[in-house]
Amino acid sequence: MRAAVSSQEREHDKLIENQLIQLRLIHELRGNADEPTDIEKERVEKIEKLCTEAPKHEISLSELRGRMGIDKAVLSRLLKRVDRDKFYLRKSTLDKRIRYLCLRPEGR
Repeated sequence: MRAAVSSQEREHDKLIENQLIQLRLIHELRGNADEPTDIEKERVEKIEKLCTEAPKHEISLSELRGRMGIDKAVLSRLLKRVDRDKFYLRKSTLDKRIRYLCLRPEGR
């Protein structure tokens, strides 16, 4: 009986230790998620360059996706990293489904 109880206690201790290791790993991964990768930095720079070179300094998000060859989810993640002091998003006046990335006038 004592052997069974001690065996269960050891298993319980192993589970607790594994959970602590998992929590530490999750915490490390979440901490690194805020830092942009090199690829993200390059893509954000390319997005900003495409917008500044576009006519009237605005480009639709669908055109950005096409030129860069990325999907909506990736573009959405990248737009969160774009400098909001220089750029802003706006909806089309004719079709509310279309959004544009625009350069702020004072940044021109």
